[in-house]
Amino acid sequence: MIEHTQLLLDSFARLLGRELIPRHGTAVQQADELFRAAFVVVSHGTEADPILNYGNAVALVLWEMTPEELRRTPSRLTAEPLHRDERARLLERTRRDGYVDDYAGIRVAKSGRRFRIERAIVWNLTDPLGVHRGQAATFDRWTPLDG
Repeated sequence: MIEHTQLLLDSFARLLGRELIPRHGTAVQQADELFRAAFVVVSHGTEADPILNYGNAVALVLWEMTPEELRRTPSRLTAEPLHRDERARLLERTRRDGYVDDYAGIRVAKSGRRFRIERAIVWNLTDPLGVHRGQAATFDRWTPLDG
């Protein structure tokens, strides 16, 4: 996870020209800080049907999953079937442009509880050699839609 955290942070800084979190201390300390951040960070890999491969503490609570459950979940399942086409368009736009910083959409937790995310940033993950390694998202605004 330490290496993946560095991939998340380095890709964000390279594409957006700013840091996702303050980059001080060791890579281990940065990984801990990102995991405990007060906002959501989630990512998926490059599989044909991408699987989630990272979720910080807020993401795990929001999607009602353990780390193990999250890492077995296709990222498309974070959106209801009705909203998956919209999600696919977002991911394609991100692939093309490098990042998107104005996304809003409906997501669904493991229990079926729905919530609307707002002002999400979605970005491509690329390693130091420029190899595409997946995509990530962060947001700090969401509104429950049920009950």
